[in-house]
Amino acid sequence: MGNLEIFLAIILGCFILLFLLLPSTTNINYIYTLLPWNWPFMKLMPTAYLKSHQLYDKITDVLSEHNGTVLFQTSWFTNLDILVTSDPVNVQHVMNSKFTIYQRGTEFRKAFDFLGDAAFIKELDEWKEDKKFTHAFYKEIRFQKSIPETTRHTLEKALIPVLDHASSQNQVVDLQGLFHRYMLDATCLMATGSDLGSLRVGFPDCPLLDAMDDVAEAVFWRQILPERVWRMQRWLNIGKEKKMGHACVTLNRILAGYVSGKKRGKDDDESFDVLKFYMDEASTEKQTSNVFLAANLMTLLFAGRDTSAALLTWFFYLLSKNPSVENAISEEIGRCGGDSIAPGRKHVFFRPEELSKLVYLQCALMETLRLFPTAPVIIRDPNREDVLPGGQRVGKKTKVVLCTYAMGRSPEIWGEDCGVFKPERWMCGGDGGGGVKVKHVGSNSFLAFGAGPWACPGKEVAFARLKGVAATIMHNYHVRVSEGQTASPSVSALLTMRHGLKATLSNRWI
Repeated sequence: MGNLEIFLAIILGCFILLFLLLPSTTNINYIYTLLPWNWPFMKLMPTAYLKSHQLYDKITDVLSEHNGTVLFQTSWFTNLDILVTSDPVNVQHVMNSKFTIYQRGTEFRKAFDFLGDAAFIKELDEWKEDKKFTHAFYKEIRFQKSIPETTRHTLEKALIPVLDHASSQNQVVDLQGLFHRYMLDATCLMATGSDLGSLRVGFPDCPLLDAMDDVAEAVFWRQILPERVWRMQRWLNIGKEKKMGHACVTLNRILAGYVSGKKRGKDDDESFDVLKFYMDEASTEKQTSNVFLAANLMTLLFAGRDTSAALLTWFFYLLSKNPSVENAISEEIGRCGGDSIAPGRKHVFFRPEELSKLVYLQCALMETLRLFPTAPVIIRDPNREDVLPGGQRVGKKTKVVLCTYAMGRSPEIWGEDCGVFKPERWMCGGDGGGGVKVKHVGSNSFLAFGAGPWACPGKEVAFARLKGVAATIMHNYHVRVSEGQTASPSVSALLTMRHGLKATLSNRWI
């Protein structure tokens, strides 16, 4: 932590402590009269400096006591309000009915300025054309056919050898770190056609992996600290911004190498990957530029790695606390493989016909996302004044925060057992054929995959990879999560585990 951050922590600590230690029943407006600077102005600084592992639970409690919506009014000094809501009616309004009003905003774009002209950081009007281009590969038949082979390769060449070694050596493994490496390799293979090889025995150094970690941390701080603070860090070349600068140089160098190599034709003409698709389908000079390709490639790597790795980590943590669910999934895995699983032999799950049968496993993954959404909050900036269905007025300088973490723990949405890990809540009967399916829940209640024009197009691909990893691990190994760990959220833009998840594995098949 740099000197400037330490100074800020000391100055802000007493004010934040006052907010967190007051009883939850204390009137919010009364709290504001006590603070010379308003808590919302600090942009959720408690996440970083005090009781970070309790912040989302605290917000959930406050929302519950205020009918799902709280307006944090600020002082004259900040001229900024923050409205936090978990009310499905308000969520539907912001993400669907009036999505043209609620955009990602200039601050979001500034925080992700290292992505340059990537579609991910554009406002809706700019994004429409790029959206058609960048999302088209999900519908490409060659892409659909490439996913099983990509999954098989990373399972057989990376995951199985690493877990076999850890099992034979009785090593303690950080599952979160392992999943980060696996998902980065799988996404890099899908995106560029190249196996990065970060998941290997001994966990070799990986500059791309380290650079992505540094960038993710800096981006989070950019959304927490006032802009003038992190810009000052960048100008002085200190703290997180210094690491960010070095990381961006590394990222751009590596990704530019992939783009240049692809343009020189250094791959199999019959192969398929996202980068090759971009280059083949580009209709403008901008879409073929190295800068544009590298920026969108970087976006894909971040999206494919971080969210899936976080989900798998919380999934195995929840299984360790719910052995009956683990047993039910294991039984389903055994049934779905059928005759293709040789008795007493290893088996990797990558075939679509096998993965489609893992309904209860998918329900358990959905339930994990409900309790631990990878994006615990979604922030939107209105481009004009508005009134929410709940009657709250939204000004142009109001930050609207949709708290997906609180939504997943709302009795009004999920019932009184909302705190229980219960995959069965996602199951429903088939369409007359007797089969069991995953229940559809509207995006106004479950925002894990976005909503409206911001909906994630890669949901099916994500579940195919997630189920392949989970089923392969559970079929081939006994996973024992080490006791005495504190499973708490990290200081991050995503709901990762603060200290990882330590576990040992033993081979089921000798």
